[in-house]
Amino acid sequence: MEREKTITGTITTAGRLDKALAEVTDLSRERVKALISEGKVEVGGKAASSASAKVQAGLSFSVHIPPLDSPQALPQDIPITVVYEDEHLIVVDKPAGMVVHPAAGNPDGTLVNALLHHCAVKGGGQLAGIGGVARPGIVHRIDKDTSGLLVVAKSDAAHEGLARQFADHSLERAYLAVCSGHPVPPAGTIDARIGRSDANRKKMAVLSSDSSRGKHAVTHYKTLKRLDGCALIECRLETGRTHQVRVHLASIGHALLGDPVYGRANAQIRPVLKRLEFNRQALHAAILGFNHPVNGNFLRFSSELPADMRELIDETSHSNR
Repeated sequence: MEREKTITGTITTAGRLDKALAEVTDLSRERVKALISEGKVEVGGKAASSASAKVQAGLSFSVHIPPLDSPQALPQDIPITVVYEDEHLIVVDKPAGMVVHPAAGNPDGTLVNALLHHCAVKGGGQLAGIGGVARPGIVHRIDKDTSGLLVVAKSDAAHEGLARQFADHSLERAYLAVCSGHPVPPAGTIDARIGRSDANRKKMAVLSSDSSRGKHAVTHYKTLKRLDGCALIECRLETGRTHQVRVHLASIGHALLGDPVYGRANAQIRPVLKRLEFNRQALHAAILGFNHPVNGNFLRFSSELPADMRELIDETSHSNR
């Protein structure tokens, strides 16, 4: 059963309590307010009673986040592409449009539902229980509209071993993306903190280097092919932050084509996207490499670009052939 999570730390900015905690925890202010009203927040060793209370920098805090009241995910007969499987883990090639695990707004039809059916009906064992009833076996995620490789744990030992590799950033992960414009220089490194946007708490944003909020994030990119008004690039991650590739590329003026949150295609590209009905971020998790968490063998998998991204590249390649 999922356990209560506790976040502790020190307030860094004086002002309203809900705003101060949102800045240092990456929780939304609305979420903080709700937790305060439930008696789940302590400041300076005392229970917080008001979200609007004024606080000073330097005070310690504890935020207790109760487990999600999520129903147990149920097996569903949904086709999935299995790239590798053994008794400890399974590697899948997720299609764009599929959510990884059940959550608000997506109670079923997810990769977890498909995997539970695969394991139960096809004799593949079960998924690790560490992730909780709604997220069994899930060690990492890729966005709903990002396609590509993802590893899921089938045993608790695999879950713990994979989680350590994600935590110390020792895995190999490479994404293929189509971005707006032509990056200059054509290859480089984006080293910029990522955290919640001040303007929209549902979005992530690049933060100033001296910010105490957000998390350190590093993306190495390389242009593979110049296209008409856009470019095919490879992005290799040192870290794995929420929306990292999308936010980092947008921050240097080269948002991903089709990205409904962080990008807006230029006038040259918009007709192409409309004609192809391409309405998702052009991002594909193409390479995944890691040490097997139980036997230590290095495993490396690659996935070809899906048809919609190949078509997009072909449509924007005419003058560059």
